[in-house]
Amino acid sequence: MTTQDKARALMMQHYHQIKNRQQSMLERVVEEIGLPKEIADYWQPIQGKISPSVRISCDRSHASMS
Repeated sequence: MTTQDKARALMMQHYHQIKNRQQSMLERVVEEIGLPKEIADYWQPIQGKISPSVRISCDRSHASMS
């Protein structure tokens, strides 16, 4: 696997982690509010890019666990 392939795989993995975190948060909120579960299936990135606000709120934290 070339360096470029490894970098692409890491970026795709990071993208999917952010997507999964956003979906989890949406599912929790929908359940708390009592809305139909279909609303939690919302995922609409623009041209495959995650919006900056979603990236900030759903990205990994810089805090570490001891």
